[in-house]
Amino acid sequence: MTFEQLKTFYWVARLGGFRRASEHLSLSQPAVSTRVGTLETELGVVLFERTAKGAGLTKSGTMLLGYAEQMLFVEEEISKRVANPLETEGLFRIGSSETIAQAWLPEFLKAFSAEFPRVNVDLTVDISGNLRNSLLQQDIDLAFLMGPVSEFTVENVELPKFDLHWYKAKGSGDVDFQTIPVISYAAKTRPYRELMAELSSRVGPNVRVYSSASLSASLQMIAAGIAVGPYPRTLAGGLLSLGRIEEFDPGFQPSPLTFTASYLGEPRSILAERGAEIASNIATDWRAADGH
Repeated sequence: MTFEQLKTFYWVARLGGFRRASEHLSLSQPAVSTRVGTLETELGVVLFERTAKGAGLTKSGTMLLGYAEQMLFVEEEISKRVANPLETEGLFRIGSSETIAQAWLPEFLKAFSAEFPRVNVDLTVDISGNLRNSLLQQDIDLAFLMGPVSEFTVENVELPKFDLHWYKAKGSGDVDFQTIPVISYAAKTRPYRELMAELSSRVGPNVRVYSSASLSASLQMIAAGIAVGPYPRTLAGGLLSLGRIEEFDPGFQPSPLTFTASYLGEPRSILAERGAEIASNIATDWRAADGH
């Protein structure tokens, strides 16, 4: 019995099938089957019940899973407590919302690269819903998104919030929500849903609300006088300094944007855990210095 056999068994059990485990481990499906089959032969038990829907654990498999989890935990602890971080290498996949990308993400990447100089980073900037799905499908390792992610497998580290402020084109006069559209975050996001509910209550059902996944494009539309909308000051800073947009007060403010650094809790990942810690520190320092 080898550690690699136990590790392979663990991922077949956790992902519910040999094909998904082979994809996660970057092994061929026959190699995964061979490892598990050899482990079953050495232990003299059947670990999985093969069905059309995947691989379900037998009673012996369920018992072994507890021990396999402990062994993977010990491996992570050894790597975390004993191994030199400078020796950590490989590919680390990060997903970020655009708000974070335009705020403190560059400072985070600089700090992360300084601590893990041999790790290659693959960065994806997307809306939070897509980032959540990518995280659960294990296509990214760490996500900075509007959270928290509620699944029990995910660890969430709370990050500083972003207050929202209303913007309109510079010198455009009083705002009448009955005549000018409001542009917001992408549809099916919490900010969009909350804004729709608030505007419907205050203005009426005829208010027009545009949605856009591109925050930069949204602010350009505001500067052009096409719409008005609530966004964090950190995103609006450039157009504010150019005198193309200005803040206004419609009498209510949307809820602040809440973000988390989220990652899968099993198996433990040094890079994900430490990355979330670095992100929390960088974001907190950035907010204190920037005042947004």
